[in-house]
Amino acid sequence: MTERPLGAQISHYLKSRGVDVIFGIPGVHNQELYRGIEEAGITHILGRHEQGVGFMADGYARASGKPGVAYVITGPGVCNIMTPMGQAYSDSVPMLVISSCLDETAFRRGQLHQMLDQECAARTVCEWSETAQSHTAAYGLLERSFEEFAAKRPRPKHIQVPISVLEAKAPDFPPRRPLVISAAKEDNAISKVADMLKNAKRPLFVLGGGACNADVTRLLENCNAAVFTTFAGRGLVPPTYPYFWGSFLSRPETKAAVAVADLVIVLGSELAEVDLWRDHLGHTAPMVRVDIDTEVLSDAQNAEVRIAMRVEDFVPAILKKVSASSHASEWEVQDFMRDRSLWRAEADRVYSGIIPAIEAVQTAMPEEALIYSDMTQFAYLAKEVWDMPLPGRWHHPFGFGTLGYALPAAIGGSVARPDLPVVAIAGDYGFQYTLPELGVAVELGLSLPILIWDNKKLKAIKDSMVGAQIAPNAVEALNPDFSALAEAYGAFAARPKTVKQLEGALSNAFKAGKPTLIHLLVEDLINNLSNS
Repeated sequence: MTERPLGAQISHYLKSRGVDVIFGIPGVHNQELYRGIEEAGITHILGRHEQGVGFMADGYARASGKPGVAYVITGPGVCNIMTPMGQAYSDSVPMLVISSCLDETAFRRGQLHQMLDQECAARTVCEWSETAQSHTAAYGLLERSFEEFAAKRPRPKHIQVPISVLEAKAPDFPPRRPLVISAAKEDNAISKVADMLKNAKRPLFVLGGGACNADVTRLLENCNAAVFTTFAGRGLVPPTYPYFWGSFLSRPETKAAVAVADLVIVLGSELAEVDLWRDHLGHTAPMVRVDIDTEVLSDAQNAEVRIAMRVEDFVPAILKKVSASSHASEWEVQDFMRDRSLWRAEADRVYSGIIPAIEAVQTAMPEEALIYSDMTQFAYLAKEVWDMPLPGRWHHPFGFGTLGYALPAAIGGSVARPDLPVVAIAGDYGFQYTLPELGVAVELGLSLPILIWDNKKLKAIKDSMVGAQIAPNAVEALNPDFSALAEAYGAFAARPKTVKQLEGALSNAFKAGKPTLIHLLVEDLINNLSNS
């Protein structure tokens, strides 16, 4: 038995669970958490702001498949990381936030970093927030976190530990148990779905982010099925698949296409507002839902068959019962080509003039790249018209919709996958939310291209105001000289004006040895995209 202060023991526990990297900012309240980091063999990455820390942990988790872990201080540290926690909750990202807290708040007032109810505040944006009043409770809550990451829909958790408990000596944590893995097998339901597929003449699949670990191509081909992917499911289906409707579900016109199906199977998607931008998918046929979240299975889409299991378990199970279809598909290939062309034109009308720039970036992007985007018009449109070659490679703050996500999340992704090219795409306004994290990327020597889509305004908000007949107000702000700013941090900078220059800037950035801010001034690109 090795007795250490609990703060040090926590790092040793995390190492035993495979945690190699912790993102955080130390302070006098949480310094005990830092006592054991090096001894445990964990790398710590210092953020510039807890919001950036949280997004780094998020980006790391999405790229690695392992929980992203963050250490923050009492009070403002917890408040600052709540936005990334809310984003991680919305997008099913495994994140563990460990903070200090005050020993007593009911009687004493005016203490440093004091909040009225820190545990409750954090609980509003994560799956659960609990206080460990002893080393036994801390070990138990840590164990619970990792078991739930493995067995349930992954979502962020918050554990806070009073300062005196962090400082107190604690025995070794108990030997870790094997993680609980859900082994649910819905054999009867799977057989029922197989029969439904065999009888369907116009089956339609909708694939979400929860399907990214499943190989669905053979299932689609066996069933001659039509398919949509949500934004999070992009890359699961090759664009050459003949009955592929792309990721256009948010287009209102797709509701009529869905209504033609005689069977709808939704794999790993909650069909959230940001997937559909309407209340109902539009189906009139029976629906099958497969998801690990029982709350999703009982939603207002009213699926007739609901199967609580992982999609990567469901697909091979159903394939054992569904061989290649013996009847001809009633889907017509030309309909899919026509519909995708129409929906693309509609998207282009909404975000006029951006598609040529997206195509330029897409041409220059390595196929295996990990892309982290921010809330910006470039990304809004790209999610519809840019067919990803691989699943799980484009990460975006989908549900919570936070600004400032791209840069720190891309830093986390770069740390998790140094073997892959990683790119950040942000708007000129959102980039400035977490701009100081550029210093972290420089310190780490990351060959990280950072594309800034600069239209000199909050263009999406301006367009929305105009559409609502509101005089545009507070939608333009003074931008800095982005190139000079990058160089002040010790990063490289480029301002390409043609496709060829953009391709060259990206190629150089991937091997630069430090980040490169690639300033895409909209007026430059629109005027020069046709040049070689």
